[in-house]
Amino acid sequence: MSQNQYSSQLLDNAVGQFAKLPGIGRKTALRLVLHLLRQDASSVEEFAAAIRSVRNDICYCRSCHNISDTDTCEICANPSRNHRQVCVVENIRDIMAVESTHQYHGVYHVLGGVISPMDGIGPDDLNIDSLEAKVAVPDSVDEVILALPTTMEGDTTNYYIYKRIAKYGIPVTTIARGIAVGDELEYADEVTLGRSLLNRIPFDKTLNS
Repeated sequence: MSQNQYSSQLLDNAVGQFAKLPGIGRKTALRLVLHLLRQDASSVEEFAAAIRSVRNDICYCRSCHNISDTDTCEICANPSRNHRQVCVVENIRDIMAVESTHQYHGVYHVLGGVISPMDGIGPDDLNIDSLEAKVAVPDSVDEVILALPTTMEGDTTNYYIYKRIAKYGIPVTTIARGIAVGDELEYADEVTLGRSLLNRIPFDKTLNS
């Protein structure tokens, strides 16, 4: 719809904001705004308050960079998790994907992306320094699992991390290629992802494959 088809500038402003969300076109945005208009004021206030809290109150775990309500996320604060096993993932959605398999009981490290020169993303833009600092503490980590996308960028990042932390003598493994090349972790089914975690292999054995 063009601007002059709306009878309210306030409506147009709201539609414009919703349309900025990924996967939301103006027609869907209009439908969402009209739905909110049909709700009572208290429900809309709760909705708005939840959005404000997401932006203003959610923080990132100081240990793994996962989203959290406190300085330390629930996973890192859980004493029953294996804190000596670190699974390196690209983003927070990947943690959700791995957790849904119920096959992994260690902790995570969120990079916040992968190395992609085409997109202007280099190693310094990712949470790699904090990963190395974690591994560098003597007798603190028994295994680093690289669970990055099976894409060129993911493989490049895997190799960079492997070279960075190889000097510490920590076993570095990667998820088995039950995940198709080019796939993102978050879109893999739970059974395939779970088996890929259980059947992980030493990373150095993948370098010549």
